[in-house]
Amino acid sequence: MPDTELSPALARAESLIRSIPNYPQPGIVFRDITPLLADAEALRATTEAIVAPFAGEFDVVAGIEARGFLLAGAAAIAAGVGLIPIRKAGKLPRPAASVDYALEYGTATIEMHDDLPVGSRVLLIDDVLATGGTLAAGRELVERLGGRVAGISVLFEIDGLGGRELVGDLHTVFRA
Repeated sequence: MPDTELSPALARAESLIRSIPNYPQPGIVFRDITPLLADAEALRATTEAIVAPFAGEFDVVAGIEARGFLLAGAAAIAAGVGLIPIRKAGKLPRPAASVDYALEYGTATIEMHDDLPVGSRVLLIDDVLATGGTLAAGRELVERLGGRVAGISVLFEIDGLGGRELVGDLHTVFRA
C-alpha cells in the first residue's frame, strides 16, 4: 500500500506506469514512467503527492539523476523552491563531493556541487526506491555538504529489496 489512500487521479497515474521485464539486464523489472510524465493530470497528481507530506518543511529540492530530476523539477516548481541536481559521476563541471553506492545490479557514484547553503532543509526526491543505495548516497551527500534532509520522497517503492530498511523514514506514492 502507498503511504496515503490513492485518489482517483493517483490511481489513474499509477495505471500509466509500465513494467518492462529483463531491462536493463535479465531479472530486473524496469518501471517505465514516461506515460505518466506525458500526461499532465497524472504528473500534477503525482507531483502534489510527492511534496504534500513535507509542505513548508524544506527550502530546496534535490533530485537524483535521471528520472528523479524530472520529478524533482516539477516538485520544485509546485513548491516554489529551487532545484539541486545530484548527478552521476563525471557529469558536473565542478563536483564537490561524491559517494559510491551499490545498486541491485552493480555499483555507481553520484556527485553534487558544493553551493548548497549550510543548514538548508532539503527534500530529496527520486523515482524509485529499490535497494536504497542511491537515496542513502544522496542523503550522505546533502549532509556532507552541510544540508539537512527534511524528507525523502519517491514515486514508487519496490517491496522486498530492503530499501526502506537502508534509507529509513520516507514517503512513497506507489508500491510495486
